[in-house]
Amino acid sequence: MNTPLTAIIVGAGHRALTYALYAHEHPDELKIVGVADPTLFRRESVAREYKLTPEQLYNDANELAAHPKRADFIINGTMDQDHVPTALPLLARGYDMLLEKPMATSEEELAQLAEAAKKYNCKVSICHVLRYTPFYTAIREEVLAGAIGEVLNVQAVEHVSYHHMAMGFVRGKWNRKDVCQSTMLMSKSCHDLDVITWMKSGVAPVKVSSMGGDFQFREDKAPAGAGTRCLVDCPIEADCLYSAKKHYIDHPVRWEQYVWHPIEEIENPTIEDKIESLKGDNPYGRCVWKCDNDVVDHQSVVIEFADGCTATLNMIGGAARPARYLHLVGTIGEIQGCIEDSRFVVRSIDPRSGHEYAERVVELDAVGDISGALGGHGGSDLKLVQDFIEVIRGGKPSISSTSIEDSIAGHSIGFAADRSREESSVVIL
Repeated sequence: MNTPLTAIIVGAGHRALTYALYAHEHPDELKIVGVADPTLFRRESVAREYKLTPEQLYNDANELAAHPKRADFIINGTMDQDHVPTALPLLARGYDMLLEKPMATSEEELAQLAEAAKKYNCKVSICHVLRYTPFYTAIREEVLAGAIGEVLNVQAVEHVSYHHMAMGFVRGKWNRKDVCQSTMLMSKSCHDLDVITWMKSGVAPVKVSSMGGDFQFREDKAPAGAGTRCLVDCPIEADCLYSAKKHYIDHPVRWEQYVWHPIEEIENPTIEDKIESLKGDNPYGRCVWKCDNDVVDHQSVVIEFADGCTATLNMIGGAARPARYLHLVGTIGEIQGCIEDSRFVVRSIDPRSGHEYAERVVELDAVGDISGALGGHGGSDLKLVQDFIEVIRGGKPSISSTSIEDSIAGHSIGFAADRSREESSVVIL
């Protein structure tokens, strides 16, 4: 039996703590031996969870990096703008790393990170968890098996639900580029850009164009009479689709890992505690039309690959139903499906008399919560950790495994798309 690998959590937020749960489910494979986070409460919380000593707690990545290497790898779940600044000193110390997406917030950072991983010979895997869902894994297997021939067009669509949009990108901590340094395309849909490039793995994207903007979550679109805080001064709250009470009190578990962060030090907060928080300075109590958000709520991206294949991504925030659709068209067939339906269809050209095409439906196991509203991605979070542990041990990575090299194309498309949108230009990669 192998000795468990050891990991240190850097940035003890929701994402890192989710990956760390693998240590509870598989203690024979992973042990958490430290945490670095600037918040005392979070350090102490992780210490209780994983029975850590004071010597295993660090204020930040730099303090951790000042010590000799103390674990096999890092689970880096810091905020977007902190990914590269925290990763660089730890890579220099020789740590392998599981790094939350987006792995960088600029092309310059992307190059720095890739160079450091190569210089220090570190294994770095990016947390593109959707690759590990049954839906996308099975589709990739069909492509690799040649089921549709050469892929000549990829159509990806992401519908971000109204409650996810309001939580993360209007009221929440990804609502301003000058704060988190990421655009909505990069913080939300780099998953989808990664899927597109994964389906074209080995073929470089060469040209990108994009358009989009904030269509609805701005003050001039506010309903007549809307206040500034839902539970303080809004006479239309009871009829509002974006009422903070409806989103976060009536659905107390939905997005709880983010919404109740301002009162995380209260153990088992009551409904009254939560209402008082929303009435106070909790940003999730704000009117969605009167926030300080500046990211887009919809964006379309067009991509051309070196072999002539084209691809599109349409990201729309504020949809009634969260959904991700994928449609691949190849030279001898096509694949079409929606991940929330846990199924896709493979169609093949059939020129026989009386036929037009053959169709095969692939039914998958239900994947549960995909959007992350309840904390997961259909179980793929822990599959990603399992795969990374196998890679560190020297085993063969799965087809879903994503290294820095695998992720550069998707990130490059995202950075180029945002530049294209801002400059009204076509960007050559």
